[in-house]
Amino acid sequence: MRQRLPKDYLVYFAPAIVITLAGFVIAYQFVDPAPPRHITIAAGRSNGAYYDVARRYADILARDGVTMRVTETAGSVENLSLIADKDSGIDVILLQGGVGTPTASDDLVSLGSLFYEPLWVFHRAELSVTHLYDLKGKRIAAGDEGSGTKNLALRLLTLNDVTTENTQIVHVRDEEAGRRLMAGDIDAALFVLAYHRKVRLDLMDSPHIRLMSFRRGPAYTKRLHYLSLMTLPEGVFDFANNSPESEIDLLAPTAQLVVRDDFHPALVDLLLEAAKEVGSPGGIFERQGDFPTPAFVYYPLSSEAERYYTHGQPFLQRHLPFWLVNLIARMKIMLLPLIALLFPLIKLLPPFYRWRVRSRIYRWYDQLMEIDYEMLNGSIGQRRDEFLKRLETIEKNVSQISVPLGFTRELYDMRVHIELLREKLLTERPDATNRPV
Repeated sequence: MRQRLPKDYLVYFAPAIVITLAGFVIAYQFVDPAPPRHITIAAGRSNGAYYDVARRYADILARDGVTMRVTETAGSVENLSLIADKDSGIDVILLQGGVGTPTASDDLVSLGSLFYEPLWVFHRAELSVTHLYDLKGKRIAAGDEGSGTKNLALRLLTLNDVTTENTQIVHVRDEEAGRRLMAGDIDAALFVLAYHRKVRLDLMDSPHIRLMSFRRGPAYTKRLHYLSLMTLPEGVFDFANNSPESEIDLLAPTAQLVVRDDFHPALVDLLLEAAKEVGSPGGIFERQGDFPTPAFVYYPLSSEAERYYTHGQPFLQRHLPFWLVNLIARMKIMLLPLIALLFPLIKLLPPFYRWRVRSRIYRWYDQLMEIDYEMLNGSIGQRRDEFLKRLETIEKNVSQISVPLGFTRELYDMRVHIELLREKLLTERPDATNRPV
C-alpha cells in the first residue's frame, strides 16, 4: 500500500500555514525597528572631561557591535542646540545640568546623571574675595562661548548683581583664562572642570592665586536645584604640601546624558551600562556606586532609564549578546499573536485530519449498507451476480485508497466487511429470501 506523500499532507495543513503567515505579517507591522549600529555623541573640547568620557563609552559600546562617533564641540550649549536639531546627525549629548530650559513641550529626555562637575572660582591672591559680589567691577573670565561654564557662571554672577554693565566679563577657553589670570591680565576666572585638569593644577599650585569657597553654598542649592554643595577637605589634593590649606566648599552641577524621546530604547541599557562601568568606581567627589543616578536630572527622566534604575539590566542582556537579546525582544510582539493562533489550530487540526482521512474510507460504507439492506429485503438468488459485481467495484475502489500507517486498521476493517457480505451472498440458497417475517 502506497503511503501519503508530503505534498498530500499540505492539503490539510495549508489553511493553518496561511493563517499563521498572515498573523506574522500583521504583527510585523507593530514591531519596532532594529536599533541602529551607528550613533553619534556630541561631547566637549577634545582635551576636556566630556570628550574623554565619550571616548570611553564608545570603546564599551563597540564590544556589542555599536559604533559611537564622538564629535568635538564648544560645550553644553552647543550640544543642546545640536540635539534639538533633528537634522544635525547627533543622537546623544553630554550636557551640564542647568543648561537649557526644559518644558513640558520639549522632546528631550535624560538618561541620568554621570558625575559631579565642580565650579572653581580662582582669583588673584591680593584681592579679598569671599562672595561672588566681591567681583563687581573686576576683570573676569566666565567660560567660552557655547560652553556650560558660561551658562552657569553668568547665572551665578547675575544673582550677585555682577553683569556686563558693571564688570568686564570675557569669554575664552579654559587654558586661555588660566594663562591670563596667572599673568595678571584678569582678576578672576570661573571654571567648570574636572579636578585633574592641568588648568586647575597650575592655579592651585600658584602662590599668586587663591580658590574661593562658597560660604553661601546652601543658599545657592536652594535657588538652583540642579546644584549640589561639595566640600574639599583640607589637604585632599596634596597631603605633604597641605593643598588646599583649608576646607573649601564648591558648587557642582552634574554631567548628564540627554537624548531625544525617539531614541531607540534598546540602546538606553547599553549606554547606562557603559556609564556604570566608567562612573561607578567614584572619585574625589563621588563615592563608589553613586553614579550613574536618576538624581539631579534637569530634563525629564526617560521611561527606559527609569526602568533600568528600578530593575537593573534585563536578565537576558546579562547572559546573551546584545543583538540576540534585541531580536528576542522585537519578536515577542510577534510570538504572542502566533501563540494565540497556533493554540486553537493545534487543538483543531488533529481531529480534522483524522476525520478527513477516515472519511475516505467510511464513504464506501454507505454502499455496503445499501447492499446489505437490499439483501435483507429481497431474494438474493435473483440479484446475486449484481450484488457480487457491486462488491467487487467497492473492493477495487477501496484497494486504491492510500492512508498513513496509523489508519490502516480502518482500511482493513472495511475490506473484512466486504468479504463478509461476499461470503453471505455465496452461502445463501439461490431461492432463499431474507425478507423479514
